[in-house]
Amino acid sequence: MPPLRDRVKQVIPRQVTNRVRENLVDYGVRTSDRRPLPDFLIIGTKRGGTTSLWNYLIRHPLVPRLFPAWNTKSSHYFEENWRRGEAWYRSHFPTVRQREGLEGRHGGPVRVGEAAPLYMFHPLVAGRVAALMPSVRLIVLLRDPVERAYSHWKERRVNGVEPLDFAAALAAEPERTAGERDRLIAEPEYVSAPYDWYTYRARGRYLEHLAPWLERFDRSQFLFLPSEDLYRDARAAFRRTLQFLGLPPVELPDFTVHNRTHSAPLDPASRAELTEYYRPHNEALRQRLGLALDWPDRVA
Repeated sequence: MPPLRDRVKQVIPRQVTNRVRENLVDYGVRTSDRRPLPDFLIIGTKRGGTTSLWNYLIRHPLVPRLFPAWNTKSSHYFEENWRRGEAWYRSHFPTVRQREGLEGRHGGPVRVGEAAPLYMFHPLVAGRVAALMPSVRLIVLLRDPVERAYSHWKERRVNGVEPLDFAAALAAEPERTAGERDRLIAEPEYVSAPYDWYTYRARGRYLEHLAPWLERFDRSQFLFLPSEDLYRDARAAFRRTLQFLGLPPVELPDFTVHNRTHSAPLDPASRAELTEYYRPHNEALRQRLGLALDWPDRVA
């Protein structure tokens, strides 16, 4: 065991850091009446490029990061932290004065947002967002649901919360997640890890989860961006996003892919089964949104 003096040296910096963090959070809440609500949300999909797109956007001089600085891309207010209230949510965003300062320096409108891929999937979030921010702009990344499901499983494996192989995890999904959606609706402050972690198949039924959003928001408030477009040509997808948000164009020197996972290819049997499963869901989505979504399930 290290000498007492060395142990004290280790503990004191942690205590100071915790105190600073608490003070910053408290300051954000106390000044929440000066912090406008966000202009945009990236609401999904999980494993569809939301982290990459968010990191591209915050490199734009008119898109500030969340407050305090240790927050990454989301407050998780509308699903995980709903009980904390609006003042807590506002505390994550810049003040009017900070917005005006950025606009003065860079000569354009500030656009503030967050990225939370569970927002699209959670059954209560669309209603909560519509009640609080009816004019918000919504960015939806849509990835081939077969690839999305497999990528979701890979992430869970890497994070150490998925002991099953992919086929077994798909088979176990109904039992693992049984009743979780109903409980989220019945208990507004309930947080469900299984509903977030193990919904490999369910999350790919995109139209089912977009329906509450489409009922509450005008189509002009949405940008539907195929994830494959982002992967093929991130620069073009970034420009399209800036145009949607009303931001002046900027040229980024690079487009690093974030949260990429590597593994063996998806086995043919699972791919074939999922492709057939999603075929009617994907076709309904194409028809409803009027998007090409040129995924492998499409029949020529």
